Amino acid sequence: MASRLQCYRHLANPRGQDFKDLFSTLMVSLPLTPHRVRFRMIDFTFTSDEAITNLGSLKFSQSNRMPDPKDSSRVVTTTTTTTFSMAKEMARSVCQKFFEAKFIESVEGKLDFQSKSSVWQMTPKGIHILERFCSRNGIQSAHVKAVIDTQRNPHQLIILERDTETDKLHHDEQTIEILFRRFTGISANEVSSDSDSIHEFSNCNVGVRMIKHKPSSARPYEYVFTGKSTVDWLMDCCTMVDRREGLELGQLFVDLRLIAPVEARTHGNETKFIPSKQSQYYVTPHGEQVAGWTLPDEATLASDANAKVRDGAARDSNSNRTNVIIRNPSWRLLYREFLKETMCEENLSFYLEVQEFNNQYKAAINTTGEHKIETIRETLAAAYGLYNAFLAPGSPNELNIDHALRTQLATRMTRAVGDDAAMMQSLVEVALLFEKAQNSIFKLMSSDSVPKFIKHPKYAAQLRGLDAAAASSYAATAGGASRS
Repeated sequence: MASRLQCYRHLANPRGQDFKDLFSTLMVSLPLTPHRVRFRMIDFTFTSDEAITNLGSLKFSQSNRMPDPKDSSRVVTTTTTTTFSMAKEMARSVCQKFFEAKFIESVEGKLDFQSKSSVWQMTPKGIHILERFCSRNGIQSAHVKAVIDTQRNPHQLIILERDTETDKLHHDEQTIEILFRRFTGISANEVSSDSDSIHEFSNCNVGVRMIKHKPSSARPYEYVFTGKSTVDWLMDCCTMVDRREGLELGQLFVDLRLIAPVEARTHGNETKFIPSKQSQYYVTPHGEQVAGWTLPDEATLASDANAKVRDGAARDSNSNRTNVIIRNPSWRLLYREFLKETMCEENLSFYLEVQEFNNQYKAAINTTGEHKIETIRETLAAAYGLYNAFLAPGSPNELNIDHALRTQLATRMTRAVGDDAAMMQSLVEVALLFEKAQNSIFKLMSSDSVPKFIKHPKYAAQLRGLDAAAASSYAATAGGASRS
């Protein structure tokens, strides 16, 4: 956590997890008290001046509980405080980015942070992002818990993952189709309101607002919706932080023939998605099948039947399924939703964070030159952050792992680190222990949550081709083993 805040490099063009962490840290630092607006008190609000001042000198304290290295029966608590500062104009610009990312909204309809006394509050999206941050870091401050427990918390946000190298959203067709099913809802969200309120999409369990349309031979669809509503829904109900990403996804809906414009506007040979209130779209027949509004045609059913080929030679098919799910962005998105619903999302989060740590670890040990020790130190600090989040006794997302392995980890993580050589050795040992813990969690997911996930009626229909992919994965692994 400390390194993320201190090494934040996207203030001018914020992207990804760092931006959400900075926002959440600011919200934790604010008192979030009631403010009077037009003769009424609005709870859990803050002023422009409070936000800009706090960003100018931001402090984040985190307490970690670990076994006493001198007496394993005792637990010691250490507190780490991270400070982060920026100039006032930069702080004002960052607050504006929070507003544009739909993390916060003005209670008074303001569009910028020029007035010191302007009153702001978190959007439902912002509250949910704060909730995930507090859960990850074990923050239990009373004022933060109070706002998280309000009815404005949607508790359901589509977690869009990013490529670790480019920080771009995954755009594969399967992921887009899963997102589209959330976008349309299980049935059309027909409302009479034409409001532009941000609260229009505070409940992400329903799809985008649609307007009833009388079908005709020329226009044989029942509902239309606007380009603006499309981007607004995507921004409010997904974890993206830049409106341009909403435009990209809207264009992909068009490119994949999921939606089409009522009045076609072409740009070259392609139909261009227009994110305006005047541009209307409808769900295509193909989009209705993907959304689950209509039954698929016979060709699609035949294709699905062929995809359900099972490989009887696979001795541990659930392990193969788990591997495929973790590697496939679209199935991983569904699996994360399932794990959140069953209160064990931390298993997947830990598995993926260890993968990220392993990449950092390999880069660190291969580093040469005068910065090698500094890189080793930063990687070891990341390891402590991972340990304190998932593996330390009483950690906020404590995992269910073998007692002997937990003891090994506690012994290693509480042992003093001396010179540079000892630091390098410590990192090697920690990486090996993390790998063991990761394997343990993989086995737990394979034996428990994945079998329940693939049988769950909400997700089973969206996992077409999983068994075939698992069989192919097994065959490739077995083939590689036989050749070696």
